[in-house]
Amino acid sequence: MSSAHTDDQSDAQTVSYDYDLQDASGATCTAHAWAKVPAPLSADAKADIKARIKTLLKERNAVLVAHYYVDGDLQDLAQETGGCVSDSLEMARFGRDHSAQTLIVAGVKFMGESSKILSPAKRVLMPDLDATCSLDLGCPADDFIQFCDAHPDRKVVVYANTSAAVKARADWMVTSSCALSIVSHLKAQGEKILWAPDRHLGRYIQKETGADMLMWNGACIVHDEFKGLELDLLKKDHPKALVLVHPESPESVVAQADVVGSTSQLLKAVIESDAPEFIVATDNGILHRMRQMAPSKVLIEAPTAGNSATCKSCAHCPWMAMNGLQGVLDCLEKGVGEITVDEAIRVKAHGCIDRMLDFVSKNPAAITKPAQGFVPNIGAA
Repeated sequence: MSSAHTDDQSDAQTVSYDYDLQDASGATCTAHAWAKVPAPLSADAKADIKARIKTLLKERNAVLVAHYYVDGDLQDLAQETGGCVSDSLEMARFGRDHSAQTLIVAGVKFMGESSKILSPAKRVLMPDLDATCSLDLGCPADDFIQFCDAHPDRKVVVYANTSAAVKARADWMVTSSCALSIVSHLKAQGEKILWAPDRHLGRYIQKETGADMLMWNGACIVHDEFKGLELDLLKKDHPKALVLVHPESPESVVAQADVVGSTSQLLKAVIESDAPEFIVATDNGILHRMRQMAPSKVLIEAPTAGNSATCKSCAHCPWMAMNGLQGVLDCLEKGVGEITVDEAIRVKAHGCIDRMLDFVSKNPAAITKPAQGFVPNIGAA
């Protein structure tokens, strides 16, 4: 580890803390994740497993919530059974407000933890507990707490893509759709920010708000791979296409965007815009829902590689890909994959989430509103 700092008193100066990202070995490496991606099922096997899941969801008083990035079959099953397909925070809020006492969370581990934080009395199960996130892995709680303790004059603001232990050390949690408003609010109060973990999102927020932000140096392995030069070339081939970019992407990609926003905001843009084509720079798992909600629109994946690459766009999270129908069935039949959060950590983490939710409720313009009726379960996170 090494730290790189500039004058802490410089107004609106971006500074960063360089933390070596996760070790590419062991149970959390991407090779391990891809190796655990479920094999494709035959049509008959898929139908049989889905039928058994539907029965068990009713018998176990359970509900399935799925992230936009998981396999389309899981997204469809969540919709068909009265569950939710959305962003991580909306998944957690949906589970909290649903009558089911067991939540099956198809996503990555921090999403399961968020559900448990908001629903401590409910059982939270995940298809594979090894499904994690590079932003979470790249921000270990012990190191992060030391970093925060070294800068007690700063408000600690963390992105949703962090562990419960990291959230427990934070003053605020934010999502990509409300981060700008919350950081602007803190700046107006004269606060300096300690931001973690995504450096691209942090840089975007700092540029837009002018806030004094000390940044942890993390990145999403999916969004970090989008290429600005290749995107520029693709735009020339599709001059009528709107470019949709998640702010976890590099600056050269964000700079070319027509819409910068969370997954829900990007989905909303495809549904509501009159444009015929869209270049989409986020995990390609969201294309499944986009095609369902806007079947007449042409969707083009933004490039993650150059001309010499065998795959021009391979934007998919290996840990999201670990979620499968058999894993959901195992949760219901065997009770495997249970998420637990230490109560002391849960209470502290709940506080930083509640602070964000309270801000959003008092400032509704600060966040994308879920569309009513037209787009069921389009999250606000």
